[in-house]
Amino acid sequence: MAEDLVLPIPNLSLAQDYFVLSSPSLAHLHENARKSLLEGIQADQMAPYYRIVISTSALPLDQSLLDRMEKENKDELDKIEERLEEAKKTEGETDIADALRARANYLTRIGDKDKAIEAQKLALEKTPGLGSRIDIVLTLIRIGFFYGDHDLITQNLQQAEELVEKGGDWDRRNRLKVYRGLHLLSIRQFKRGGELLLDALSTFTATELISYNDFVASTIIANVLTLSRPDLKKKLIAAPEVIQVLPELPTLSDLMKNLYDSHYDKFFVALAALEQTHLKPNRLLAPHSRYYVREMRILAYNQLLESYRSLTLDSLARSFGVSIDFVDNELSRFIASGRLHCTIDKVNGVVETNRPSVKNAQYETVVRQGDILLNAVQRLSKVLY
Repeated sequence: MAEDLVLPIPNLSLAQDYFVLSSPSLAHLHENARKSLLEGIQADQMAPYYRIVISTSALPLDQSLLDRMEKENKDELDKIEERLEEAKKTEGETDIADALRARANYLTRIGDKDKAIEAQKLALEKTPGLGSRIDIVLTLIRIGFFYGDHDLITQNLQQAEELVEKGGDWDRRNRLKVYRGLHLLSIRQFKRGGELLLDALSTFTATELISYNDFVASTIIANVLTLSRPDLKKKLIAAPEVIQVLPELPTLSDLMKNLYDSHYDKFFVALAALEQTHLKPNRLLAPHSRYYVREMRILAYNQLLESYRSLTLDSLARSFGVSIDFVDNELSRFIASGRLHCTIDKVNGVVETNRPSVKNAQYETVVRQGDILLNAVQRLSKVLY
C-alpha cells in the first residue's frame, strides 16, 4: 500500500560522505566521497544541504548549480502549497494530512532541517492513522541521525516506542528495533544495542536507515564484543543471514572466526584492519574506535588467560603475533586498571592468573545488596512512623 511505503529520506549515505570529507585522516576516501555526495545532492535537489556543505568547504561552490536547485525547490514547494490550500478548501482531513506530509517529506528530502522538523511535527498533529504517525516519528529520528542531533533522536525514539505500544504493526516494531540499536551503538551501549540488532537480524527491513550489509556489519561489530563464545558460534557464526553476507565482509569474517578459533595473531591483524575499514570511517562508530579496539584486546587476553594458571610472556607474545615488550606493556596497563586478573613475574618472564573466587564475588554482591535493602527499609520506616 502507498501509505506503507517508507521513503529513504533524508539520504543517510550523504551524511556518511560528508563525515568522510570532514575528516582529514580519511583523505584516501575523499575522492569517492566527494563524487558520491555531489551526485546525491543533485539527485535530490538539496539546495539547503548544499549550502551547509559548501560553508565548511567540503565541496566547492558551484553557483549555477545552487541557483538551479533553489529554483527547483521553490517551484516544487509552491506546487505543494497550492495542493495544500486546495485541500483545505475542498477536501477532508485525510487529504489535508496527505498534503502536509508531502510538504514535510519534500523539506526532509532537500535537507532543510529546521523547516523539515517543523513540518513533520505539524503533519504528525494532523495525521489520524497510527501507522502513519509512527512513520512520521521514524522520519524525525532519521533527520536526527542525518544531522547527528542526539536530542532529536532520543525524544522521538521515546515517542515512537509509546506509539508502537499502542498498536504498532509487526513491521514497524522491527524497524524500531534497528533504530534503537543503532542509536545505542552511537552512544557506546554495545551490549543492549547488539541485542536489538541481533533480534532484528532475521526480520530486517529498515533499508531507509541503513543498507543490509552495513546492518549485518554493525550487528557483528556489536555482538562479537559482548557475546559468550557459545553464543558467538550459535547466534552469529552459524546464522544464515550472517553466512550469506560474510563473503562481502572479509575483515569481519576474519575477526569473528579467529577470535572463536583462538587464532589470536590473526585476530589482532583483523582487529587492526577493522579499525581502519569499519570503525574510523564510520560516523556512528568513529568516536568509539579506540574504546572498541581496547575492549576487544582485553576480551582476547582474558579468553587466552582463562585457559591457563600461568604461561610465559614469550608464549603469550607469540600467540598474539607481537613482541614481548608490547604484550608486557599492554598487560601491565590492563592489570593496573583492574581489567585483567593476573600478575607478571618479570624476572622469570611468566604471567600468572589470579582469577577472583566466584564465592567471594557472590558474597560481596549479597553484602552490597543487603546494605541497599537495609537503607531502603530504614527510609521507609521513617516515612511510616
